Amino acid sequence: MIKETLLQYIWQNKLFAVHNLQTTNGETIEVIDFGRRNTDAGPDFFNAKLKIGNKMWAGNVEIHLRSSDWLRHKHDKDEAYNSVILHVVKEADTDIFRATGEKIPQLVLPISAGILEKYENLIDKNKKIPCAKEFSQIPEIFIHSWLNALLLERLHSKTEHIASLLEKNKNNWEEAFYIILLRNFGFGINGEPFERLAQSLSLTYLQKHKNNLFQIEAMFFGQAGLLENGDEYAGKLKSEYNFLRTKFALTPLENAGWKLLRLRPVNFPQLRIAQFAALIHNSSKLFSKIIENPDYEYVFKLFEVEPSEYWDTHYTFRHASPKRSKKMGENAINTLLINTIVPFLFFYGKKNNNESLQESALKLLEKIPPETNRITKEWAETGIKPQNAFDTQALIELQKNYCDKKDCLRCRICHKVLRKS
Repeated sequence: MIKETLLQYIWQNKLFAVHNLQTTNGETIEVIDFGRRNTDAGPDFFNAKLKIGNKMWAGNVEIHLRSSDWLRHKHDKDEAYNSVILHVVKEADTDIFRATGEKIPQLVLPISAGILEKYENLIDKNKKIPCAKEFSQIPEIFIHSWLNALLLERLHSKTEHIASLLEKNKNNWEEAFYIILLRNFGFGINGEPFERLAQSLSLTYLQKHKNNLFQIEAMFFGQAGLLENGDEYAGKLKSEYNFLRTKFALTPLENAGWKLLRLRPVNFPQLRIAQFAALIHNSSKLFSKIIENPDYEYVFKLFEVEPSEYWDTHYTFRHASPKRSKKMGENAINTLLINTIVPFLFFYGKKNNNESLQESALKLLEKIPPETNRITKEWAETGIKPQNAFDTQALIELQKNYCDKKDCLRCRICHKVLRKS
């Protein structure tokens, strides 16, 4: 189904035969300037210049599917539309007039059947990547340019939450970093309760006891509400937590909403908390260290920490498991780098006019192996084979905010596809 936005897109990008245009009354139209797209209230295009018949016109252009939409939207009674010099439509079903009573020239936009067919194919809800067949015909340099722009879009969206946290924490970068990092230890499904845990337990309190891993664990697990009905070790942690709770006037989370269903044991919140406690124990001012040396190998090693010995034989309290190292895996660390380190580095560099740090953030993504998930696999089938996390993050942005939303008209690939029609 054709939408008004498609007509606006066709007009803006001149995707129609611009010669031999005529109004519905048979007057010739010469487009000198198509105007500037208006995304606010008022006519769709400002400051257009047209020659209609023998007369030059300067003003605005309004676009609708049908002429009668002018009346349905009550533009005939709105003085803001008195400046419209041309009404562009797909179907002219009535004459239209300004609020002053003057008749407005209309153009039935000559849209090619090829564009309509390709557009209908692009917004087909049954196709995950409708333009997949077109990729082999698009220059690789063009695709890479678009991926670069998409990556910056994704980084911008990720930094919005950082900006909000910084404001709440009076520009304390270490505290904001701690909150986002702990949230991302939830690896999606437990992100919300992990962030609530961080909000309930200031990094300042943890730093006062950073040399004692047991006390750090006690604060985290006590605040998380995960020490009830545990084993002997959980009981010891609970006793320590009760002391620290009084010392810092802590209020544990109620109904935190921890999720374990269909989780692999390595992602159980108890183990992830134990790993995070070890990270706090082994590194102070973590974000400052990363700023000083944003090298991939160095940052990666910062996260290669071993939780306390108890976790060698446990994923949760009470239930023992075969002994094995619970050091964080490579994929988990890389995921944390992608979702936490890179956005923070980039945003910190931007806020401090430090282009070198912004560049370092992008270089980190180039060093990280490509992610493997449903989205990246689907794009690989089209011939787009990502080389690193820079590419996969761009493709995820493209899929989630363009393809899945069928917002093809904002996509540069769509523009190329329609241009060929």
